Amino acid sequence: MTTRKKKRTSKATSDDELSVAVVQCALGDARELNVARVVGHIRDAAELGARIVLPPELFHGPYFPSGHDEAHFAWAEPADNPTLRRFCALAKELDVVIPYSFFERAGQAYYNSLAMIDATGEVLGVYRKAHIPEGPGYHEKFFFRPGDTPITVWDTRHGRIGVGICWDQWFPELARVLSLRGAEILLYPTAIGSEPRSGERTKEPWQRVMVGHAVANSIPVAAANRIGDEGKLVFYGASFLCDPRGNLLGELGPDESGVLVHAFDRVALAERRASWGFFRDRRPDLYRALLAADGTEPSR
Repeated sequence: MTTRKKKRTSKATSDDELSVAVVQCALGDARELNVARVVGHIRDAAELGARIVLPPELFHGPYFPSGHDEAHFAWAEPADNPTLRRFCALAKELDVVIPYSFFERAGQAYYNSLAMIDATGEVLGVYRKAHIPEGPGYHEKFFFRPGDTPITVWDTRHGRIGVGICWDQWFPELARVLSLRGAEILLYPTAIGSEPRSGERTKEPWQRVMVGHAVANSIPVAAANRIGDEGKLVFYGASFLCDPRGNLLGELGPDESGVLVHAFDRVALAERRASWGFFRDRRPDLYRALLAADGTEPSR
């Protein structure tokens, strides 16, 4: 595998800068090897000037929901756990924000969760994945309950961040709510690859739907995926950063391990969001059908 470090492609003063990195790597090894690999990439990103660094989804080990092996329930941890504390210390040391994806156990409930670690080392809170997929190779409903936490925008030291986890990224409603609540960027930690039954190539629609969120909400989007053959699934990478116009600012290939970093001008982002009028011209009074599963108009 090749390693690629993409240097910053824009400059801004520190106070007006939203400097973001995505991490991509193979994650099919034992826990400590995977964690050490991600820590190394976070350090690389920080050296390149990133202040928000996004690792992939469930990076501690292989993507275990590819099957129904109940032994993997033992991998779940409470929200306060030693590896999370390790990443809290790393965030504080490097002055970076780390959205930390993990398999959470809370009592007898299991969630696909993300702890937002601020650059101070403080955990600002936990988001539990709202949309849980079920299909060949992606048996997440066997392991995870649908999330019960609010759709949250995190006010971190280095920017206001909206996060969805993998399957969440296909839903425009979540991207819109995050944008309405003041997110300056949307981040999506991901584990996606081959479709074992249909053989469909999903990389292009996967990217396009997120690029659509960027354009429709005048907001940058970043997605971090894993790579490599993990037996039942082959993960295709394609981690990327895009701007509010939907332009790809960088993409990592299917065999590339490394980071992409880009610095956005926060003032310019805010001006664009205001001037395009997508939020001014919304008609939420006409969208009541979104509250019903079948699209019918709820009674008033």
